[in-house]
Amino acid sequence: MSLAEEKEIRMTATPLVLRDAETPDAPQVIEGYALKFNKPSEVMGFGVRFIETIDPHALDSTDLNDVVALFNHDQSQILGRTGVNLGLSVDNIGLKYRITPEDTNLWRDLTANIKAGIIKQSSFAFDLPDDDAAQEWAPSDSDEADYTRTIKAIAHIYDVSPVTRPAYPDTEVTVGSRGLVLLKAAQQPAAPPAWQSDRDKMIRELRRQQLLNKL
Repeated sequence: MSLAEEKEIRMTATPLVLRDAETPDAPQVIEGYALKFNKPSEVMGFGVRFIETIDPHALDSTDLNDVVALFNHDQSQILGRTGVNLGLSVDNIGLKYRITPEDTNLWRDLTANIKAGIIKQSSFAFDLPDDDAAQEWAPSDSDEADYTRTIKAIAHIYDVSPVTRPAYPDTEVTVGSRGLVLLKAAQQPAAPPAWQSDRDKMIRELRRQQLLNKL
């Protein structure tokens, strides 16, 4: 698997909802945001704690041509597909999705569980471009997390999924190899600025001259 093909899964912060269809007597549709811009995640971790946000321009070049709606990210439980009954749109909030129902047992069971409040969250699967600029890691100012991760670009959205238990916080989160490399770089002490190095060099030279003058 190449770095560009490393799939990550995140929970949507906004719960999914059922909306009335535009046509009278038509079944309700599932609607929600697959992701929201500039909304900090929960604290996540795989050895270090970090908080993640998605930049408003992260979807500018994202491939949204072949996205599926799945239940629990299960490829055998498909609810929709773009170009058929899954609509995606990007606005100033994030990536919005809308699934129009098909007459299946899966759909009927799902909508019944959503109405009952048993299933009320969604999740999305994505990957990043093979480019260091696609994500930024930095030390966090928060006491709750060690680092912040900003996703600047998303290559693909693979699926949006209503889920029974979102794979988001703690050890269930995955980060690609490139993200781990960039995190390790962020963990290294920052190099001092050039002026500070020059100043320290001058101080060392001055002290050396003072010692020589005392001899």
